Amino acid sequence: MGSGCERGMGVTHDDEGSRKREGRLSSLAQGRRVREKGGGEQRQGRGACGVGGVPEQLWLTPLCVCSLAADLAECKLVSFPIGIYKVLRNVTDQIHLITLANNELKSLTSKFMTTFCQLRELRLEGNFLHRLPNEVSTLQHLKAIDLSRNQFRDFPEQLTTLPALETINLEENDIVDVPVEKLAAMPALHSVNLRFNPLSAEVRVIAPPLIKFDMLMSPEGARAPPP
Repeated sequence: MGSGCERGMGVTHDDEGSRKREGRLSSLAQGRRVREKGGGEQRQGRGACGVGGVPEQLWLTPLCVCSLAADLAECKLVSFPIGIYKVLRNVTDQIHLITLANNELKSLTSKFMTTFCQLRELRLEGNFLHRLPNEVSTLQHLKAIDLSRNQFRDFPEQLTTLPALETINLEENDIVDVPVEKLAAMPALHSVNLRFNPLSAEVRVIAPPLIKFDMLMSPEGARAPPP
């Protein structure tokens, strides 16, 4: 990022425009917790829900002047809360990171993908997902996706259509076959983590000479350590 951006959990901006934006976000959150500058607040009691099914622990974090992160990790969500669309309706283009880790999600809707189409990073580890909607192809700016510790049996091939994608994490799923040739054709791909998946012998043999990115694989038969 440029010199005007600071990555981190708490970011301080001295310019007047940034202060106005932070005030607007507080209003949009309508009394729900928004992590303030400096990261001073601590997380408490994740999982509670507020008005309209919106979790009380919705955290909005500035990543830089025009970029925000929404954190809904560990909220015991079984689906993405409909109320969040309304709460964030005026800033969806600025949401570049969404964290939904360690919930109970079984699927994501097409509306989620098309609403947050400006995402750069999507963290979905530790859920019960087994597929992605076709509309994931709208995430043309996505650089990293974490799908580790889910229930994928098939590699989500829709990801191979994303031109900016650099990192795919599918560790600890049940994937056997991998579209090696499609992955090899992805222009920005740097790393695919497939550790602790029951990959076929064919994938293990064919992949190394075809790919230029890092493909992380565990030894055949290796099991993930207990949590």
